[in-house]
Amino acid sequence: MNTTIHHQLIHWDTAAKKEKNKNLLGEEPLSVRIQGNPYSVMMRTPGDEISLVAGFCLTEGIIDSAEDYISLAFCDGEDTNVIAVTLKPDRRNKISKILDRRGFISQSSCGLCGKEIIEDLFQIIKPLEDDVRIDSKKALACLENIIQHQPLRKQTRAAHAAVLYSSQLEFLAAAEDVGRHNALDKVIGNVLLDGRLDQAGLLILSSRISYELVQKAARARIPIILAISRPTALAVQLAAKLNITLATLADGPGLYIFCGAQRLIDS
Repeated sequence: MNTTIHHQLIHWDTAAKKEKNKNLLGEEPLSVRIQGNPYSVMMRTPGDEISLVAGFCLTEGIIDSAEDYISLAFCDGEDTNVIAVTLKPDRRNKISKILDRRGFISQSSCGLCGKEIIEDLFQIIKPLEDDVRIDSKKALACLENIIQHQPLRKQTRAAHAAVLYSSQLEFLAAAEDVGRHNALDKVIGNVLLDGRLDQAGLLILSSRISYELVQKAARARIPIILAISRPTALAVQLAAKLNITLATLADGPGLYIFCGAQRLIDS
């Protein structure tokens, strides 16, 4: 399976039509099976599937750490679109309600109002500690340099990216995917499997910030989120409740800081 697919198209430049070749971003379904049972199907860009599912399991509340599962592997080889997760018995028993309702709040929130979503998540996820401070100018530079971690976007103009830095702004990992949620799960899963998730202090996103992305960052205990596009109102409400810093590019120089401004300091 390919991350990009070569495609011939016609370019109309208002004066003439010309044939051109461009790369399109690959998109394939990925089925996640937990304890042998179907749990979720997501559309994703092929590649980093193990990291994607590891991050997905963490951010959806299925695991709390890499120690919670026995195995995480492709079914019948890497050419398949199915990954099987086998949890340790004590973890399986602990999250029986989550598995029985086939998902976390992000997947089962139909019919809930925004206030109910935030209150439900607040009962499940503890607010983050207020022990991280990052230089505002350096954090902005990380956001402005996100393109350096977007090779698929350069080829296709269709991929979302998520990049993780430590609290000391050391690069940890980057991921791209057709889905912004998948890109975040991939990068979280990458550092989770690498044993470095506790170092994550700054998350950079190419997309807007939705409440689901705030939820995932909170599950991974990432205190600061910077993004190219602005957050939704619900994302800001949830981030404020969980003590997460949200900021985006301003219309002019600098950042718009929506909540948690104490973590972004002037040097």
